[in-house]
Amino acid sequence: MSSSYLIFATFAMAAVTFVTRALPALIPKKLLDTPWLHRLNESLPLSVMVLLILTSLSYQNLSATASMSSPELHLLMAQIGALVLVLFTYHISRQLLVSMVVGIAAINGLLWVFASLLGQ
Repeated sequence: MSSSYLIFATFAMAAVTFVTRALPALIPKKLLDTPWLHRLNESLPLSVMVLLILTSLSYQNLSATASMSSPELHLLMAQIGALVLVLFTYHISRQLLVSMVVGIAAINGLLWVFASLLGQ
C-alpha cells in the first residue's frame, strides 16, 4: 500500500465518521420525531448485538460427523447458550452493559461446565 492510499483512506474514514455524527444535528426536528424512527431507535441496539454475536459463532470447523465430545461442538453449544442468556437478560433489563457481563460470564461458565463434564 502506498502512503497516498493510506492518507486517502484515513480522510475518507474521518469524513464518514463526521457525517454520521453531524447528520442528526442537520436533519430537521420534524423528521426526527417520526414514529418509525422511534421504533428503529428502540430496536436497533438489540439487532446490532444479535448480528455481532451471530457472526462470531464458531461453526466453521464443525463437520456433520462431529462427535458429542468434540471441542468445536462444545464451543458452539456454549456460544448458543450464552446468546440465549444475553437475549433473555437484555429483554428483561434493557441494559446493554448487564447483558454483556452476563454473556461473558455465561460463555466462560458453560465452557467450564462442558470441560468438567467430559473430564478434559
